[in-house]
Formats: sequence, C-alpha cells, structure tokens
Amino acid sequence: MQNIMFANAAILFGAALVLMGVISSLVAQRFGTPLLLVFLVIGMLVGVDGIGGIAFDNYALTYLVGSLALAIILFDGGLRTRLDKFRGVLLPAMSLATVGVVITTALTGLFAALVLSLSVLEGFLVGAMVASTDAAAVFFLLRSGGLQLRNRLQAILEIESGTNDPVAVFLTILLIELILAQGHETGLETALLLLRQGALGGAIGLGGGWLITIMLNRVSLPTGMHPLFVVASAVAIYGLTAVMDGSGLLAVYLAGLVVGNRPVRALPAIISFHDTVTWLCQIVMFIMLGLLITPSSLLPDLGLSLVIAVFLMFVGRPLAVAACLAPLGYSRREIAFVGWVGLRGAVSIFLAAIPTLAGVPNSGIYFHVAFVVVCISLICQGWTLNPLARMLELARPGVRPEVSRVEIDLPGQHAQEMVAYPVEADSPVAVRAALPKWAQRVFVIRDDTIIDTAKAGPLRPGDYGYFLVPPERVRELDRLFIARAADHEVSGARFPIRPDAPLGGVTSIYGVELPEEFGDRTVAEAFTQQFEGEPGVGDSFEIGPLRLTITDMHEGRISEAELSLGEESGAEVGLPTWNERIGGWMTSAWQQIRGLAEEASDRLRRR
Repeated sequence: MQNIMFANAAILFGAALVLMGVISSLVAQRFGTPLLLVFLVIGMLVGVDGIGGIAFDNYALTYLVGSLALAIILFDGGLRTRLDKFRGVLLPAMSLATVGVVITTALTGLFAALVLSLSVLEGFLVGAMVASTDAAAVFFLLRSGGLQLRNRLQAILEIESGTNDPVAVFLTILLIELILAQGHETGLETALLLLRQGALGGAIGLGGGWLITIMLNRVSLPTGMHPLFVVASAVAIYGLTAVMDGSGLLAVYLAGLVVGNRPVRALPAIISFHDTVTWLCQIVMFIMLGLLITPSSLLPDLGLSLVIAVFLMFVGRPLAVAACLAPLGYSRREIAFVGWVGLRGAVSIFLAAIPTLAGVPNSGIYFHVAFVVVCISLICQGWTLNPLARMLELARPGVRPEVSRVEIDLPGQHAQEMVAYPVEADSPVAVRAALPKWAQRVFVIRDDTIIDTAKAGPLRPGDYGYFLVPPERVRELDRLFIARAADHEVSGARFPIRPDAPLGGVTSIYGVELPEEFGDRTVAEAFTQQFEGEPGVGDSFEIGPLRLTITDMHEGRISEAELSLGEESGAEVGLPTWNERIGGWMTSAWQQIRGLAEEASDRLRRR
C-alpha cells in the first residue's frame, strides 16, 4: 500500500513540475527571460538544496530521458527547416556547424586544460561539451523580443543550431573513448569511428525519413494517429542508429528534414502535435537536469568555471565564427553578432552527464563546468541578444506582423490544403477584395453563419474565409490577411507610390538625399535589397525622415507601396512645394528616359 501511495505522490509531483514549467514560460515570454534558465531554476528549487529537498542523482535515467527528448527536439528542428533557406547560406552554416564546433572545442579545451590542470584530452572534452549552441533558447528569445533578423543571418543561425549538436556529440563520445582507452586507439581507428557514425547516421536518417513519407501517404491510418506514428518513428530511427553505433541525433535531424520538405498527408496536424511534444520534452528534460545539480557542490569549481565561460563567450566562440565567416565575405557586424549568439543549452549539460555514466575520471568537474557555462551564457548573452541586433543594425526595420491561420488536413490527398483566416479591417484582402487565381474560396463564415461562396460576395472585416491552396503557396496567401501593425501606422502624411518608380526621384521630391547603397534602384528593387529577396506586406524601411512600406503584393511581386513622413520618423518634413514636386518628377522622368536609352543602346550593340 505504501508503494502505491508513493507512486501516486510521484505522479502528482511530476504533474506539478510540468504545470510550473508551463506557467513560468508565460513569465519568461513576458520578460524575455531565457526559457531554459527558468526550467533549470525550477529543478534546482525542488532539489536537494532547494525548498523541495529532493535528492536526485540518477545519471542513467537522466541519459535515457535526455536521449529521448533530444531525439524528438532534433527531429522537430529538421521538420521545420525548409531547404529553400539553404540557398546561399549552406556553406557558412555547415562550416559553423562542423569546423566552427571543432575550433571552439580546441580553443576552449586548451584553455580549460590550463585552468583546471587537466590533460589535453580532458580539456578537449570540456570544450566539446560546451561547443554546440541551443536552437530552442536562441529562437525563443528572438520571437519573444519581436525581433526579425535579416534572412541570410537568421537562416545561418537556424541551420547551424540544428546541425551542430551531432558534431558535438561525435566529439564528446570520441574523446571519452580515447580517455578511457588511455591512448591505445590509433588515429586510423578514430577516423573510422567518426566515418562510421556519420555514414550510418546519414544513411539511416535519410532512408528513415523517406519511409515515413511513404507510410504517411500510402497507408490509411486511423484519424489522429499520424502524429503519433511520426514521433514513434523518430524515436525508432534514433534507437536503431545508436544500436548500430551511428549518430542517432544526426539521423533524426535528417529524417525530420526529409519529412518536412516533402508533401505528406496530415502535415499540419503533425507539426501542431510536435509543438506540444517538443515543449513537453524541453520542460521535462530541463527540470530533470536542474534536479541533478547540487548548487552547494558548485562552489569549489565556481570561480574557474566562470573564467571558462567568459573565455568561451569572448574568445573561443567569436574566433571560431570569424575563422568560418570572414573568408566568405561576411561583415564585421555580422561576424560579431553570430559570435555572440552562441547560447549554450540542454545539450551541453546532457553531454556533461555522460562522463559520470561512463566512469571517466574527474567527471564531477565536467558537469559543474558545463552547468555554470550554460547558466552564464543564458544570462549574459540571452538578455543582450535583441539589443545587440538592433545596435548592429542587423534586425529588419519594423516587425512583420503574424497572420492568424488555421490549417485543416484533407484525407486522401496532399496536393492541396484547406486554410482558414479571419479577415481583419486593415488587411489587403479586406481593402482590395482580390484573391489570386490559385486560391479557391470554399465558404465564408459571417455572423456565425456558414455562407456559400457565391452568395457571400467580397470578403468583409469580421468574416472567416476558408480556402483550398497548394501547400507551397500558403505563405504567399498569408500576406493578404496580415493586418497593418500599429508600428507601421504613421500620424503624419502618407502617399501611395509606384513600385517601379525610381527611388531617387521619390526622395528628391522631398529634398532627401538618397544613400549610395541604393544606386539607381526602383522602389520595388530597394525593398528586395533591404529584405534579401523576400519582402512582404507590412515590411518597411526608412531613408532619413521618410518611411516606405509595402501595402500590397500580387503573385510574389510588390504591387503597391506607400510613403510616410512626419512625426514617426522623428523629424519635421514639410510637404514639398510645387517647384520641388515638378523638379522631382522631372528628375524621375529623366532617369527613366536615360534607362530606356541605355537599354536601347545595349540592344543595338548586341545586334
């Protein structure tokens, strides 16, 4: 009977911890606190030195739970990574995820060996544990701060964070085996070990992802079973790869990448389910890691751990990033920001628990150092991430508002999705009542009544519209339902401008000097330059006291834009006189005539 009471109490306690984690996530989002840090603190509060007084030192259970959680989290990371983001950033991102991790391991490892009086291999083990970044921590902070990085920079950070964990695991397992072997393994054996793990992880991951897509599309599973099938398959892929001595984490990431970039049935339900499961995995894993640490035991190694953390943040990671990105032509500001966005997370603490499980000497030091490094990284780098991006002018001007979209799976096919949107008063579709031909309106909900599309007429504010669209064009349709954000509303004067108008002619009307970086570009070309080929409705940028904003797009192209001036820009700009307007129009006309003449001249030369 006593055992039953203990089991019931354990269930209650576990549920209470998860509820605390869920509620604390709201506080973290409100104040921009790194979410991982919140969960760790909760774990420590109920631990042996906290108010709970629970003694927990089960490293085997921690490894089991941590492995399952990381497998699901990494699969989810691959599931959300779109291959079109790889264009132009594959080399720098993969360089950071591989060469960058190795350089960070080497630099931090040598410094740790010197500071902690360890052997070189033991120092490298410390470096390998803290070499990878935590994607969940980085992008939680970016989202909670309302920050949008420029496309190239954000893609690099996403790909690096999603792919550098397997490399860190490679190095950690390899170094543990070398330390335990005490130099008996040769360089050839080490190389074969790395090759086998990478090859098996890659082959099983790609093959497993392909099999998952085949099963989803060809096998009729009961309603609601698709997400559970995918989660179980991801864990099976990890377990199979690990049993065969391959890289299980690399395998599940690649499997998620395959599933996320192929048309599969029930994908909206799968992604929604993975949101919930991933959050649960993070909460359970981080709280367990917090329980595992005893704060009082950190005190003897606290000073030296702080020194290593400072070295990693200001020397190890920045030098590794510079070595990878500087030869590829990245600016100093971009290199500095990527070097600072090196938040350490659960993977580092999880890896630090492995030496204890494997019986490596000095295993307590590894865990203490990794824990301190993670906490200092989250506190120092986590709270300065958004201000630094804005200070370095690497954030997009303004924040693109999010669209409220509901996705409905259509059984039996995957060529089209049904999506639903609320119609906002300031959205492009409400103002212009225009829809692309590839978006088929199914029905409209108006005043709590379902109305046939033929009887509904144009969409009105307050409606809820349901549409059939190709999956690859859903994001394009999103832009028509995005309401104008308050950040983009201006209390001064506003004027429509043509997207094909020369930008220099527009600014000259208002007596504003055009920066050299824009050259002879049109308004549309300037937006494409500023937003790196992916402008959207609501995007805006400033030139002196003027702000230009995209108000409508059609088939991926800017169809209407707007110029704002006055109070928001912080400068007083009077309306141009007729002389100034005529002068600006003449300048604009002259630029267009000159462009036509140059084009005609080029054609004559070609003939």
